[in-house]
Amino acid sequence: MADSSALVLFSGGQDSTVCLAWALNRFDRVETVGFSYGQRHNVELEQRRIVREKLSKLAPSGHTLGDDTVLDLPALQSISDTALTRETEITFAATGLPTTFVPGRNLLFLTYAAALGYRRGIATLVGGMCETDFSGYPDCRNDTIQAMAQALSLGLASPVTIETPLMFIDKAQTWELAAKLGGDELIQIILEDTHTCYMGDRSHRHPWGYGCGTCPACDLRAKGWAEWQARTRDAAAAGA
Repeated sequence: MADSSALVLFSGGQDSTVCLAWALNRFDRVETVGFSYGQRHNVELEQRRIVREKLSKLAPSGHTLGDDTVLDLPALQSISDTALTRETEITFAATGLPTTFVPGRNLLFLTYAAALGYRRGIATLVGGMCETDFSGYPDCRNDTIQAMAQALSLGLASPVTIETPLMFIDKAQTWELAAKLGGDELIQIILEDTHTCYMGDRSHRHPWGYGCGTCPACDLRAKGWAEWQARTRDAAAAGA
C-alpha cells in the first residue's frame, strides 16, 4: 500500500493496541489520537504512551509510527451519568444497556478524529469497535460506524474511510490476531502494558494482564484469553 496513512483511535487498551499493530502492518505512516473525557479508568492515558513506544519498535521496515494527539473532551463527562464517568456501580440500566455505556462517545471520537485527520491529510481512521463482544453498545455496531463514515465524508466533502479490523471477531480471535501480527512480543506488550479494566486497577496481575478481575471489561478479556489458550492447545494437540 504505497504512500498510505492512517489515524488510529488509540486508548491504550487491548483492542486499540491490536488495531495499532494492524495499521502499522498495512500503512506507511500511522498516527494516533486519544481522548481524555474524565474516564474513571484514566490510567489508560498513562499506559498508552508506554504501549506506543514499544509498538514503534515492532513496526515493519518502511512503516512509521508518527505523531500522537490527545484531545480533551471534558464536556462528555459533564453530560454523562455513567459508570465510566462517575463513581457508581456497574450494572444494567432500564434501557437494557450496561451503565458503562457512554452515550455518543464513539460518535464524538470519530468526529474529532476525522477533523484531525482532515488537517493532517489522513482519510483513513482505524478503530477497535466490535459487534461480536461489545456489551450491546449501539455505537460499536458496523451499521453505526459505516453510517458515520458516510456522514463524515459528506460533512467534510472529502472521503473518510473507517477501518474496524475487530468488528466481526471475538476476544479469543483478537488474541490470535495479535499473535499473528506481532508474535510473543506483542502478546507480552498487551499482557504487561495495555489497560482495559473499567476500575483502573493495575495492582492485580492475572494470566491475561492487569485489572480488578470482576468488571465487565476484565471478564471479557479473561474469557477471551482462556478461550484462545484452549484453542491453541487443541490445535497443537491435533498437529502432534
